[in-house]
Order: sequence, then structure tokens, then C-alpha cells
Amino acid sequence: MKRLSQRTLQSITIGLIIVGVLALALSGLLNQIVGKVIDPLVAVQGWFASRTQAMVEFFTVPRDVATLRQENNSLKNQVSQLQSELLAARQQLTETDILYALLDYARAKPENKYVAASVIGRDPSPFVKYIIINHGSDDGIVKGMPVVTQQGLVGQVVAVTATAARVQLITDPGSIINVRLEKANTDGQVLGSVTGDVSLDMVNPGVNLIQGDLILTSGLGGGYPSDILIGQVL
Repeated sequence: MKRLSQRTLQSITIGLIIVGVLALALSGLLNQIVGKVIDPLVAVQGWFASRTQAMVEFFTVPRDVATLRQENNSLKNQVSQLQSELLAARQQLTETDILYALLDYARAKPENKYVAASVIGRDPSPFVKYIIINHGSDDGIVKGMPVVTQQGLVGQVVAVTATAARVQLITDPGSIINVRLEKANTDGQVLGSVTGDVSLDMVNPGVNLIQGDLILTSGLGGGYPSDILIGQVL
């Protein structure tokens, strides 16, 4: 076997180095070529994917929206029904509280006879304060009777029919009630007004009014029985 000469070995070594360098160069070039070919394909694939998703949403979202709207309307109806039931429950509770308060009021003054009545109308004029109640002479209602609630005096019956009665409220401009102040132990008058407010008048100027003092009917003049609560000094 012949031994390779020194020059031959150098030639082979240089050739291998050149081949290695070319391989590295070609690999980078190949990557660039592959990248230029693959990148457009990836972009096209992404475009098709986005269009496919848009088509899926186009056909599915409207049905989802319709379902959501239907569920939303159903929930709104449920909320409306619950609100109505809550309002009815509150109203019933309020009416029950009023009835209990009226019962306590009647028990506190057993010497008086009471007829429970409801308001069925009111005077449309803004300058007078009258209401109509649903009981009249058939139920023993007569002119001059006081009308009260659990909070005190409301007004006085001024006209009666067989089944209804007209009540002048204490806020009416023509209403004048003789009163007494419980703690101050003095008399005065409570007057109505066009604005619907009431005021305390005809009080001895030398009397010191006490905040929170109760104002009661005095019974003087025969207009109202005594000791019906009207309000308090503010």
C-alpha cells in the first residue's frame, strides 16, 4: 500500500475544509430558501384560520344572542314579578301595621265608638282640603264627627249621604281647631292654610313653648272632643 505524500494530505485536508464551509453556507442558504417558502404558507394558513373562525362566529353567535335575549327577557319578567310581589307584601304589611295601630288607638279610648273607613275621593281644587270616605248615615256617621287615624286628628265630617261622607281636613284654609299644649298648660288654635300647612296661633305670648310638646284638642267651642292628638311643637 502506497503511503500518501505530504502534498496529497494537505490537498485532502483543504478539500474537506472547503466542503465543510460550503455545507455550512449552503445550510444557511437552505434555511433562507425554506423560510421564504414556508412563511407565505404560514400566512395563508393563518388567513384561512381567521376566516374560518369568523364564519363559525357568524353562524353561531346570532343564535347565542337570541338565546341570551330570551333568557334576559325571562329574567326581566321574573324580576318584575318579584318586585310586584314585594310591593304587595310591603303594602299588606303597612296595612296590617295601620290596623294594629288603629286597634291600639281604639283600645286606649274605649268610651268612643269607631267606624273604620277608607278614602274614596278628594276635592280636586288646590285651594280646599276635603276628602270623601266610604261610610255615611247608614253606618251611623253624622255631621260634626271627628275623623282620626292612628297618628291623630285628620279632620271633621261636614256633609253626609247614606253611603259616604265629606271630611274637612285640618289643613284646609277654613279649619280652626281649639287646642291646648300639654306641658305648657296653655290654650291656642291650630289653623289650616292654602299651602296645606298648619300653624299654632292665639297662644299667650308670655308662655314659653317647649319643643316636642304635644298639641291636643281642648274641647272648647264644641267643635271637637278633648284630648285628640293633633301634633307637636317643632
